[in-house]
Amino acid sequence: MIEEKILIQKFVKKKRERLAKPDWLKIKLGDPKNQNAVLELIEGLNLHTVCQEAKCPNIFECWTDKTATFMLGGDTCTRHCGFCAVNKGKPMDLDPLEPTHVAEAVMHLDLAHAVITSVNRDDLADGGSMHWAETILKVREMNPSCKVEVLIPDFNGDEDALNNVLRARPDVLNHNTETIARLYRRVRPDAKYAQTLELLERAAHWRDSFQPAMKTKSGIMAGLGETFEEVVDLMRDLRSVSCDIMTIGQYLQPYEKRLPVERYVTPEEFAEWKKIGEAMGFKHVESSPLTRSSYHAREQAE
Repeated sequence: MIEEKILIQKFVKKKRERLAKPDWLKIKLGDPKNQNAVLELIEGLNLHTVCQEAKCPNIFECWTDKTATFMLGGDTCTRHCGFCAVNKGKPMDLDPLEPTHVAEAVMHLDLAHAVITSVNRDDLADGGSMHWAETILKVREMNPSCKVEVLIPDFNGDEDALNNVLRARPDVLNHNTETIARLYRRVRPDAKYAQTLELLERAAHWRDSFQPAMKTKSGIMAGLGETFEEVVDLMRDLRSVSCDIMTIGQYLQPYEKRLPVERYVTPEEFAEWKKIGEAMGFKHVESSPLTRSSYHAREQAE
C-alpha cells in the first residue's frame, strides 16, 4: 500500500513538470541596444506592447529590427483565456492620448508595417472599437506610407463594433481562432468558435464589397491537445469564410498557472500544415514553431 502511494505521488509530480523544450525552440538573442531603444520609446509614450505582455519568444529578433506590436486599452484584460500571460481583472480607463502616442511611436520607429492589437474590453459598450478606429486613423495621418495591421478582439459578436474598425480601413484585419473548436471551453472559455468564424466572414464580406486590397487573417497555437487532422479541419473552416492569411505556431506556457504544453509539434508537421494550407488557397501560411500572429507580418501582407 505504501509503495503504491509512493508510485502515485511520483506520477503526479512527473505529470506536473513542464515538458523539456526541444532544440528547435532555442532562440537567438538580439542586440540589447536596439531592444532598449524600443523599450525606452514605448515607456516614454506610456504604451504597452504585446511583445512584453504575451512574453513573445520573438521579442529579441523583432526588437533588434526596431519593430513592435502595440497593445491598446491598457495591460489588463476582461477575459480569462487559459493560455494568455496578460493580466486579468478590471481594466483602467482608456487613455485618450493613446492613439496619438501609438502614431508617434510608429513614426519614430520608421515602421513600414505597424501591427496593433488590444486586450479585450468587455467593460465598454462598444468593446473599445471607436478607440481602435481613432488609433488606425491617427497612425495613417502621421504615417501615410505605413501599412496598418490590426489584431482585434471579437467584440462579443457586435457587428457594429466590427464595422467601426473596418471603416477605418486597416490593410490587414486579423482575429485569431487560437485553437480548434473542441478545445474552446478550456482554452477560450469566454469566446465561441462559431462567433470567431462569423467575425472573419463579416470582415471578408466587407473586403469584397468595399476594400478589395484588405486581407483577412487568423492564427492558432499548436500543442494544446489538438490532433494534426483537427488543425487541417480548422484550416478548412477558415477557408470557408474566405480567410486570406493563416499563422500556426507552438504554444508555450507563459507561467505555471496557465495551461500546460501537451506536446511540442515538430518542424516537419508545421511544414506539412503550410503545404496543405497553400493547397487550400490561403494567400500566405506562416507555420513554424516560433510563428506568432505578428511574426513576419509585413511579408505576409505583401
